[in-house]
Amino acid sequence: METNYLLELDQLARQEGKKYPRQRLLYQTLQNSSGKHFTGIIGPRGAGKTVLLKQLLIDRKDAFYISVDTITSEELFQIAKYLQQTLKIKLLLLDEIHFQKNYDAQLKKIYDSLGLKIIFTSSVALAIAQSAYDLSRRVHILKLPLFSLREYIYFNNDILLPTLSLQDIIEQNWTGDHLRHGYLFDEYLRGGLLPFALDEPDPIPLLANILKKIISRDIPQIIPLLVEELPVIEKMMKFIGRSTVDGINYSSISKNIGITKYKAESYLNILTQALVTHVIFPKGTGVMREPKVLLTPPYRLLYTDYEYAVGGLREDFFAEMLTSASIEFHYLKSTRGSKTPDFLVRDKQGNIVLEVGGKGKGRSQFKGINVKRKIILSHGDEIDDIRRPLFLLGYLY
Repeated sequence: METNYLLELDQLARQEGKKYPRQRLLYQTLQNSSGKHFTGIIGPRGAGKTVLLKQLLIDRKDAFYISVDTITSEELFQIAKYLQQTLKIKLLLLDEIHFQKNYDAQLKKIYDSLGLKIIFTSSVALAIAQSAYDLSRRVHILKLPLFSLREYIYFNNDILLPTLSLQDIIEQNWTGDHLRHGYLFDEYLRGGLLPFALDEPDPIPLLANILKKIISRDIPQIIPLLVEELPVIEKMMKFIGRSTVDGINYSSISKNIGITKYKAESYLNILTQALVTHVIFPKGTGVMREPKVLLTPPYRLLYTDYEYAVGGLREDFFAEMLTSASIEFHYLKSTRGSKTPDFLVRDKQGNIVLEVGGKGKGRSQFKGINVKRKIILSHGDEIDDIRRPLFLLGYLY
């Protein structure tokens, strides 16, 4: 067994955890968690999952940290059994668990036989979705998204503002403090929503390295792909990132990349499970089920500068905030040559039609739309009967 190696890495993790005195808001939820169930943390690479585990580690002498991609031969169950019996470990912190083959079977065996508490992470949601074993009663899944604007303000200004619901934003139920921090929105979109940007003046090169790791390591670990398919996925990302958001779907990707629509759909599904893209299906009658494809922000900045990318970044931000807040939404598909607002959300009070854009968007976007609640989410601080600041979505979680 790789005992000395794992012990050394655990000690290094404890030292590393001390470098980060401030915790993500999910930290208290994890610290207060009780019961026998395991906890899985799903979030994109760069969201701070590793730091979160290392912070939990330094608070518990009976905890042990393992980066699962460092395990070369041993089964996870055997390692867990050794740590429990020899070191009296009660909490096992497993980082990027999708690197362990048949991890779901290993977790089931640990749960049923050892009684250890486990918190694990994965940056590939597909690793959880494809589990062959029924882990539903054994594992509680939590999301660790990128910074919301609310959490970004908390880390930068030490101010934690209340969350806002979408209904609060529509009905103007916010405070002056919510509006006051809107000046940070552009800085946030330029890369501030990446937690590691707190220590990096230019986080975009690091983001490029993260994407390479996702495509070259994470995805092949879960999906059996040919080596020659990985550059095609990179090429597809570049095409999406350099294009305007309108008209990016299975068909346009297929045509421009030179792959079948089936392959385009398959690759996009993989990237969405890897938390890199958002695939949004239309709402309406008589429409093809072609999706609208957006990127997790700020990936678009890998391919073009902010001034050109900002239109797409606004919609990327919209999709990221609503998805992270577990709000279901669709895009409204227009007929050729007509104006149609961007998105539709349905809640207990009915439909909400939302247009996302710059200051130039106006009422003409809603012509022929027979919905009571129509809102323009604009990039700025203008507020009137139908216009709300887009940045307020950053307070949804």
